[in-house]
Amino acid sequence: MALMRILHHWPLDPFSREIRLALAEKALEFETRIEKVWSRPEPLLALNPAGTLPVLIDDGAGVRLTVCEAGPIAEYLEEAYPDTPLLPKNPAERAEARRLMSWFARKYDGEVNAYLLHEKLEKGAQGLGAPDPKALRAGRDHLKWHLEYLAGLLENRDGLAGPRYCLADISAAAHLSCADYLGDVPWDQFEPARNWYARIKCRPAFRAILADRLPGLDPASHYADLDF
Repeated sequence: MALMRILHHWPLDPFSREIRLALAEKALEFETRIEKVWSRPEPLLALNPAGTLPVLIDDGAGVRLTVCEAGPIAEYLEEAYPDTPLLPKNPAERAEARRLMSWFARKYDGEVNAYLLHEKLEKGAQGLGAPDPKALRAGRDHLKWHLEYLAGLLENRDGLAGPRYCLADISAAAHLSCADYLGDVPWDQFEPARNWYARIKCRPAFRAILADRLPGLDPASHYADLDF
């Protein structure tokens, strides 16, 4: 019996994008189901009582598994499908990769996504009114600080966690790609980060991310341009 994987996601949810990229890098076939989490759909709540995304259903070897949240899903994929590893072998680099994944899941999400994605995407979807200019300025200021930090790391590394592309790069690119869709990333001010992201945009696994479109909200003009 062929494996069947279903990923419950939302196109501009950075955590969902992280798992889409991980699945694609591992060459694992999957189908997607778009979920509007703000409406608290009962089928999603039955899968994940927290009502958050992503949720992966992996139906293989006669056992159906439901794995929730980007971090646990990424770890599950590493253990269940080790042929294409996305974590470094070196323990120090592996620890650094996990640190950076946590950085984006907690610090970046709270300081950037909570402002830019909330104001530009979530408020509109939930009918909560127009974006707050002060919140947008705060999110953009925080984003510049994060880009400066990444640029510093990339001065001495080819990947964020070390010499190779890994889950840390996937997590960072997934989050930044959402801000880039909205046109809020000042790439020209942070050349090491720009060059790093340009390399990631060229990866085959990133094609589906660059093809995403939200009805009524087109991406920035450079979004899908591999040369910016």
